[in-house]
Amino acid sequence: MAAVTHRVFVSHLSGVPVFDPNGDQVGRVRDLVAMLRVGGRPPRILGLVVEVISRRRIFLPMTRVTGVESGQVITTGVVNMRRFEQRPTERLVLGEFLDRRVRLVDGHDQEGKEVTVLDVAIQQLPARRDWEIDKYFVRKGRGGALRRKGETLTVEWSAVSGFSLDEHGQGAENLVATFERLRPTDVANALHHLSPKRRAEVAAALDDDRLADVLEELPEDDQVEIIGKLAEERAADVLEAMDPDDAADLLSELPEEDKERLLELMRPDDAADVRRLLSYEERTAGGLMTTEPIVLRPDATVADALARVRQQDLSPALAAQVYVCRSPDETPTGKYLGTVHFQRLLRDPPFTLVSSIVDSDLVPLPPDTPLPLVTSYLAAYNMVSAPVVDESGSLLGAVTVDDVLDHLLPDDWRETDLTDLHGEEGIGRGGR
Repeated sequence: MAAVTHRVFVSHLSGVPVFDPNGDQVGRVRDLVAMLRVGGRPPRILGLVVEVISRRRIFLPMTRVTGVESGQVITTGVVNMRRFEQRPTERLVLGEFLDRRVRLVDGHDQEGKEVTVLDVAIQQLPARRDWEIDKYFVRKGRGGALRRKGETLTVEWSAVSGFSLDEHGQGAENLVATFERLRPTDVANALHHLSPKRRAEVAAALDDDRLADVLEELPEDDQVEIIGKLAEERAADVLEAMDPDDAADLLSELPEEDKERLLELMRPDDAADVRRLLSYEERTAGGLMTTEPIVLRPDATVADALARVRQQDLSPALAAQVYVCRSPDETPTGKYLGTVHFQRLLRDPPFTLVSSIVDSDLVPLPPDTPLPLVTSYLAAYNMVSAPVVDESGSLLGAVTVDDVLDHLLPDDWRETDLTDLHGEEGIGRGGR
């Protein structure tokens, strides 16, 4: 097992306050949401159930948790205030795991002994935001958490029965757990070949971020079918989790009234980015770009830039360079000053200002640049991403090579069988 970077018992999280980066309290932790997995793998922690000031309970994904400190949880500040609804594949740790009577299993010196789960320890995996169950604190015998009698001990997650799925189960829960091992593009390929009914079941069971990643890899017909079968609020949540350019492409395939209804349900900032992309022709730099490149101010350092590049959620194409702009540093930005490539960041000392090493010679793309010229630009300058700048000199976004390829390849390119490239199991094609 990988070395533990951080471990906490869930009883210590119950009721603790949740703060945003500014120190304002968002609410309090009321439970943790877990997903059982196949193959004897430990349950994965998907997020927290947080009770906000209005007493509404919302879901906070672990990907939005930046710190679990003594007596508090820190978030990114981006919180979806829609009411939490437990899905069929989800388990509540405090509500369903604690006080549960189970048995010790093979490999433990007291195999077959009945124990009661008193507490659960979760760990954060090294260099990742993922959390999973690590250990169980149990009491021998049938006593509940309030009984004082009986020996207590801490055991590995694998020593306790009842917290993993049957490898050969047929329910959506098992299929989703199996998909967890795959890249989004491979999950998309599997979904594409399921029946519409089965595809809808699996899509409903996936969490929002995972479904968003998978939708980005599906053909347009499948995207429209899946998003159309989701409840509208859930569909809006998934669209928010998608890259803005992919969300815009999907919404452009919907009837106008459906598109507007979903945009109204999205968070205003997310909807604004998507509306801006929808205002451009599809096969232009503006229609192809993402509105979320790495943007830094002139007084940022190489160390600041490398910290941004290291973010796990970034695609390789977006992580290949940073764009230096005057304030504001969210698109559309202030004046665009130039680009700093990743290799240049590796060559200069950490304290170097990015403004001193910026490449300002490369002419950026106007938003109305047609697709053939965008392709020629990337090829001519050996770029994997290019800045898109408006007439006023503000950075609007960046066009990446993967988005260009999506529009150059035949419509049925996702049907290509790549198994011959890597044996019968196929290969992973992309993902993050």
